[in-house]
Amino acid sequence: MVDSFAQHYHQRTKYDPETIASKSQGLDWSQQPSSYKEYKIGTTYDLKPYLQSNKQDVESDWWQRLSLFLLCSYGLTARIQTMGEPMYLRAAPSAGGLYPAEIYLVARGNNLLPAGLYNYQVKDHTLIHFWANDVWQNLQVACFMHPALMVADITLITTAVFYRSAWRYQDRAYRRIFLDTGHLLGNIELAGSMNGFRPYLIGGFIDRSIDELLYLDPEQEGAVTVIPIVDIDVHPDPIVSAFPSVLPSRINLEYPDLPDGQLLKYCHQMTEITQFRPTPAKPIDVDAIRLEDKYNFPFCLKISTLASPINWQDNLPLSGLEDTILKRRSTRAYTGAKLTLNELTALLDFTYHPQHYTEQHLDPNPDYFDLSLIETFIAVSAVEGLEEGCYYYAPRAQELRQIRFKNFRTELHYLCLGQELGRDAGAVIFHTADLQMAVEKHGDRVYRYLHLDAGHLGQRLNLAAIRLDLGVSGIAGFFDDRVNEVLGIPEDEAVLYITTLGRPA
Repeated sequence: MVDSFAQHYHQRTKYDPETIASKSQGLDWSQQPSSYKEYKIGTTYDLKPYLQSNKQDVESDWWQRLSLFLLCSYGLTARIQTMGEPMYLRAAPSAGGLYPAEIYLVARGNNLLPAGLYNYQVKDHTLIHFWANDVWQNLQVACFMHPALMVADITLITTAVFYRSAWRYQDRAYRRIFLDTGHLLGNIELAGSMNGFRPYLIGGFIDRSIDELLYLDPEQEGAVTVIPIVDIDVHPDPIVSAFPSVLPSRINLEYPDLPDGQLLKYCHQMTEITQFRPTPAKPIDVDAIRLEDKYNFPFCLKISTLASPINWQDNLPLSGLEDTILKRRSTRAYTGAKLTLNELTALLDFTYHPQHYTEQHLDPNPDYFDLSLIETFIAVSAVEGLEEGCYYYAPRAQELRQIRFKNFRTELHYLCLGQELGRDAGAVIFHTADLQMAVEKHGDRVYRYLHLDAGHLGQRLNLAAIRLDLGVSGIAGFFDDRVNEVLGIPEDEAVLYITTLGRPA
């Protein structure tokens, strides 16, 4: 069977202990790219004063909500002094602190924000209006007239500057770029609820049209997601039909034998959409789709994950969530001490069951691309009330199902490229997908969707862990095939992302 290009790319970018040394290269720090994009010409809208606004009128209230929304999505949250230039951390985590994502804002045009294109200047928390002409109709056409664009007045577009990550991670950077953007999507979702906006994710759009609309350099960058933002104050119950946000692309079975260093750019090209494809890339055999009970063995240990929702309220509604987003940091070391079962189940509840948070005014049904394709496994090393081993998490049944009995600390240390985070964590969560089945459903573009959704889930785990005073860190570098071997999960489950959880040192 011939692999599609997405499958080929995944296979080629796997880390293997026998070849990783030959693929690694020393970093030329003088060539590290800037993680900020600058526009020399345009009108600047300073968002900082609105962070302290008293909301005296409708206009200042809207600007304050927009300012907080962007700050909690991707704004600067900390300054770390280094030997050279200081490093600034952002609300969304990024592999290696490289921050490949950019946020653009497209305005339909009203009395608050003139029509045109804006770039969110993260470094000084401003919007720069670099193109003043109306482009909304072009945006709608590029998104196949998605109904959310009929209601929204502003739309965010996330893009990626590829070399920011590829400078360090070479071809495998494409995975990390979409995981990083998934983190950002998790923040956008939650920051929207906190500030009266409802984001709608659009994954199916004509890539070249969006790139041209934003004046992107196709050799260096590309559009990743389009997100209409509906103001709930204006449209408290917007009618958005069941228009597919996920559209399939081609399945590319013929491609050149590319050398290392060219896979990332080619993968982005092969996952583009050029025309509307409302049906699956290939007919789907429903009987072949592995349902949730595939790990429902008759005699396996089953543990309920029913949990009380995490409280995100402090002095004001969701103020605890805002504080958590702004103080979130990736943990650098764990003590090895145990987590509690209640802590683990609370993490899973917030990540997979947003409907339990309606009373706290969070969106009970936030947008993802296709969560049905993602599976979750948990390697338990130190959780009170749980035997050591590997568990499959069944979100619909809300239970853990043990599939292997073993302490994996040594293997996890090895799998995570020798990072002590894997060894000392109390639990390690793996997100995987049957890549062949996913490609048959959505074409090669599904490779984007899978990593975006895995990153989105990972960000909810991040925030829940920080709220519970736990340590958390995502890992995108691992020995791919060895994960399947050690945990005993099928070879056709492609490992997408790893999230480690533990007691911070």
